[in-house]
Amino acid sequence: MGEREELNTITEGIIGAAVEVHRNLGPGLLESAYQAVLAYELSQRGYKVEQQKPLPMVYKEIKLNAGYRLDFLVMV
Repeated sequence: MGEREELNTITEGIIGAAVEVHRNLGPGLLESAYQAVLAYELSQRGYKVEQQKPLPMVYKEIKLNAGYRLDFLVMV
């Protein structure tokens, strides 16, 4: 499998997990509820998930901890 096909497979798996969560929970809940359940669903599918991962910002070669956070970092 080529790199593009592998990335497509991973992307489909992540989107599929999000759709599964939405189908089961429906609309209208707090983001934190969806986030917790999506993390569970992704881990059940074999992905390693980190939540609220700090993401420093680089400005003119200076690394700034500006408070940015990734909702999810998904690794295979």
